[in-house]
Amino acid sequence: MAMTVKLDIISDPVCPWCYIGKTNLDRALERAGNPFVVEWHPFQLNPDMPAEGMNRAEYLTAKFGEGYEDAYQNVRIQAAQAGLEIDFDGITRMPNTIDAHRLIHWAGIEGRQTFVVQRLFEAYFKEHRDISDHEVLADIADAVEMDASVVRRLLESDADIEDIRSRDAHSREMGVTGVPTFIVGQRHAVPGAQPADLWAKVITEIMEKEAEEATDDEG
Repeated sequence: MAMTVKLDIISDPVCPWCYIGKTNLDRALERAGNPFVVEWHPFQLNPDMPAEGMNRAEYLTAKFGEGYEDAYQNVRIQAAQAGLEIDFDGITRMPNTIDAHRLIHWAGIEGRQTFVVQRLFEAYFKEHRDISDHEVLADIADAVEMDASVVRRLLESDADIEDIRSRDAHSREMGVTGVPTFIVGQRHAVPGAQPADLWAKVITEIMEKEAEEATDDEG
């Protein structure tokens, strides 16, 4: 079946819920089929993060208080349920993600967007790499068959920075306050890291509707 339904995904590659949400969606797509044309959109959880990032423990303490481990417990549980082996304690930096979003944008031009998003999640949450580092981003680009040398040159410039910030601002103006946010068919917003069973149901309904419309057209 041809992919016919637009699925816009607003996310940030340092957001654990976004990683969990993508993983659950991927499981559903494996089970139920894929009717979607996916486009990823930028949203910085920390738009005022210094360019050099900051210590992650200090960031979490500032956000949640001294007991941030308790506040983060549900994330750990949901990640494990999604089958993600994440050593959260091994992540030492909270990076600025503007350049990671630029890479996602450029990957979209080459039809490599979802591959880059996946590698960014893996690099940050599994490999504990600094995804604001240009060499790390160039390495990710190379891994998905983008031209790493071109990516390096673009990263050293201001290319598309204002576009990313503008798109981020647009999402907020449209009412997006957290990520992930999934927009199905440019009409229905699905917020949060939804379980694979919910996505499988949505996908099945979409594909059944497509099949009915195709049958009606043939009739």
